[in-house]
Amino acid sequence: MNIIQPDMHEKELVIRLINGDEEAFCELYANYKNRLIYFAMKFVKSYEFAEDIFQDVFAAVWQSRRVIDPEQSFSSYLYTIIRNRMLNLIRNIQQEEKLRNHILSQSIDYDEETGRKVLFDDLNLIINKSLESLTPRQREIFKMSREEEMSHKEIAEKLNLSVYTVQEHISLSLKSIKTFLSKYPEQLIDLFLILICLNM
Repeated sequence: MNIIQPDMHEKELVIRLINGDEEAFCELYANYKNRLIYFAMKFVKSYEFAEDIFQDVFAAVWQSRRVIDPEQSFSSYLYTIIRNRMLNLIRNIQQEEKLRNHILSQSIDYDEETGRKVLFDDLNLIINKSLESLTPRQREIFKMSREEEMSHKEIAEKLNLSVYTVQEHISLSLKSIKTFLSKYPEQLIDLFLILICLNM
């Protein structure tokens, strides 16, 4: 197996780096900046992001300089670090995306369920208030039609009324309810009217 020998000038810079020479660090930084940034851009597709990663890598190099082996390729050492950083970054992004999607899906489910319950409660409240605006006979016939789902004929037979009279009571009830609903938000009114008119 062929072993790549480190460049002598670079090796001297690495030895000086290990000993805390800031000028050697800056020279190595400048020598590898473009190469490592463009290498990182293959993964992140953003120069600014790649530059941040490069700077993070060289900050780690400075902090761990005392464990660097000057006999080994400094270039290989750098590419190994940045490759590992990129792999960890990609893994973290994937995990965060999964977590974000999970939280988002839970939030959506919760919001939809809560929204439906609030809307249902609001509609029930409106229904009860609107029915109070009806006469006792209108309210009785309306409930038989909508809550008990009785036909007009069945209501007429049960109350000993004509079918026409039942229809008139329901028609007047709907007009009264529409008038009552005029003070509520339009979307609630529309939904309410759809619900109560399904059997019309």
